[in-house]
Amino acid sequence: MADPDPETATKRSYRKPLAIGAAAIAGVFAMVLAAEILAAVVGGSGSLDVDPGIPVTVEIQAGSTARQIAESMERAGVVRANDLQSVVNDQGVASQLQAGRYNLETVMTPEAVVKRLLTGPDEGTGSSVIVHEGQDVRRIIAGLAEQTGYPVVAFEEALTSGAVTSSLMPQTFPAEVDPLTRWEGLLFPARYELSETATPVDMLTMMAQETVRRVDEVDWSRLGELGVTRYEALIVASLIQREAGVDEDRPLIVSVIYNRLEQDMPLQIDATVVYALGESPGRILAEHLEIESPWNTYRIKGLPPTPIGSAQMESIEAAANPAQTDYLFYVLVSPDGRHGFSRTYEEHKAKIAQAKADGVLP
Repeated sequence: MADPDPETATKRSYRKPLAIGAAAIAGVFAMVLAAEILAAVVGGSGSLDVDPGIPVTVEIQAGSTARQIAESMERAGVVRANDLQSVVNDQGVASQLQAGRYNLETVMTPEAVVKRLLTGPDEGTGSSVIVHEGQDVRRIIAGLAEQTGYPVVAFEEALTSGAVTSSLMPQTFPAEVDPLTRWEGLLFPARYELSETATPVDMLTMMAQETVRRVDEVDWSRLGELGVTRYEALIVASLIQREAGVDEDRPLIVSVIYNRLEQDMPLQIDATVVYALGESPGRILAEHLEIESPWNTYRIKGLPPTPIGSAQMESIEAAANPAQTDYLFYVLVSPDGRHGFSRTYEEHKAKIAQAKADGVLP
């Protein structure tokens, strides 16, 4: 978010999104069943009451959070969930854990399990593709074309012809939203295992269905309080995805968004300007804030008409369950991506000055 004064606008640098490790794998396999049987024996007490060295296969579903992965590993007798979660947190790799089928053993060290989860699954049903978090639909399509050899136009036609559908897509859009842009935020960022005969329609259907599945798992009980629909929450999630540098900031940034919406204040989010421009200029300058676009939240009030990219589960969950604050401003204050939050413009200006003095902002 930039300063309301264009001349002192907060400048941000944009990083390439990390790949999310996740795969959508169909079918039930005998080895997976064996792991589930073992999980029932192990139980949910957190104690690995099982002999070490027993071969097990654990299947991690697409879009699984780090906690869900840790719990799956504990149920299979591989490692205690809390121990695995602790190592994941210490290494800061929660968004890089890859899903798929893993051939493991009971009673492994959490460090060894994390290493395997970062390397990737042992088994697949064919090739795989990755959809990166934070990417807009056109970049997603370009990446799929590069990874599979299908032409870009084949993916575009699959999305715009009606061959792929999503129950999350609104029935109507403003005139400025073309058929392809309507798919913004509706293709879940993950690693997907593909069959050898998978077509663009098959791939995109899998990704659209994965988004619906993951959204259905979120607790939306606060929607009425927040005054948004699920689709609007996905728009908010896409903003968080591009703005947040650390997980702890996500619920705080979304609180600023909802607080500004409630007070009818422009959101003034730099990431929306980048989306409106079509590419990152490196630094957001005053001249960029003037671009005419329904996605430019410096010129419009309220939310943009669509998400600005794909959002990972942590961002979607934050959009559904924001922190309860009276913050109205935030600014980057640390090289590790952390932000400082303020209730007043004077506090905000002081944090900007300190960030500049610290060399975090130019």
